[in-house]
Amino acid sequence: MAFDQADQAIADHATTGNIAADRLKSIVERIERLEEERKALASDIKDIYAEAKSAGFDVKVLRQLIRMRKQEPAEIEEQEMLIDVYRRALGMA
Repeated sequence: MAFDQADQAIADHATTGNIAADRLKSIVERIERLEEERKALASDIKDIYAEAKSAGFDVKVLRQLIRMRKQEPAEIEEQEMLIDVYRRALGMA
């Protein structure tokens, strides 16, 4: 019985607070639309990587380059220096 009263209270609030319910519905629909767009973009990016691979490019290296282009030059330099230090420590240089 208490469960039914709680459900009714929620329903009453939703109908009396139509503005809040409408706002919530709008937000949810916008998020859903953006999620769909993100899926479509991810599919497009996957297709471009497949195109690059078929053209003979190394996709793993492309991903690394794209990640690096988002970084600051000083950050890249520091990472490359650390990689060099670690490689020498492991006898890889």
